[in-house]
Amino acid sequence: MTTTTTWTVANSRKLARQERRRRLGPMAVLSHAALLVWTVLVVVPILWTFLASVKSEDEIFGEAWGLPAKLNWDNFARAWEQAHIGQYMLNSVIVVTFSVAGTMLLGSMAAYVLARYPFRANRPIYFLFVSGLAFPVYLKLTPLFFVVQNMGAVPLVGPYIGLNTHAGLVLVYIAYSMPFTVFFLTAFFRTLPTAVGEAAMVDGASHTRVFFQIMLPMARPGIISITIFNVLGQWNQYQLPLVLLQDRDKWVLTQGIADISTSAGYDQDWSALFAALTLAILPMLVVYTVFQRQIQSGLTSGALK
Repeated sequence: MTTTTTWTVANSRKLARQERRRRLGPMAVLSHAALLVWTVLVVVPILWTFLASVKSEDEIFGEAWGLPAKLNWDNFARAWEQAHIGQYMLNSVIVVTFSVAGTMLLGSMAAYVLARYPFRANRPIYFLFVSGLAFPVYLKLTPLFFVVQNMGAVPLVGPYIGLNTHAGLVLVYIAYSMPFTVFFLTAFFRTLPTAVGEAAMVDGASHTRVFFQIMLPMARPGIISITIFNVLGQWNQYQLPLVLLQDRDKWVLTQGIADISTSAGYDQDWSALFAALTLAILPMLVVYTVFQRQIQSGLTSGALK
């Protein structure tokens, strides 16, 4: 009886796979082939970087995919101490922490109002946010430089939010990330049921309390997803800090890594460079691995409701 049941289950799964392949047809083959190519293009450079980070320079240029004779952990020590990657990483953590927090607070509030409160300027304001996605960051660099420079002349707070300040870079990161955050969360808030919030308001809850205690927890999958995307984007940002931070002590991680590859011309420390790249990649790789399920849930829950 057990053998018959096992055979029946296996046969049912086989028939289901065949039916799925028949329905999908050539598109299934093409999609799997594209995913395979994309996986190779992403994974292979990362693995090579990790391997090169524990090699000597002779081994890097000698046999690219060969295993090192010994693990050169001093590459990380040179990157951390001599190239000041530790200080740059701390600066990146500070900037990204405050900028992501500000982006998610302001972005979620704006998205909630645009999704749930109809008013005359609702659509124009929404399209104004979304229009920010149409302009590449390269087109904004020159006017952005002068805007932040002029912010330094504001009384009292100017010295803290102008050029060569982490607070100024945080404000720019928030503005830079708001269009996609509002675009994503507005669509997500529209999928949430309204009955719970309306019941709370009937019981005397304010709009602020409904948002923070009811709607925001309900939007948790979408909040987590867009938070991770903002962390990844701001952590890897290079053009904006390059323009706004000239003081070496205030550089972020991407600037420090670029400095390793350019400061010594043809005599740069390649082993320390790959060690620094590994230190930059690992935190984001861990973050994405830990929150992978939440990201997938947030991206698909809006479509399933």
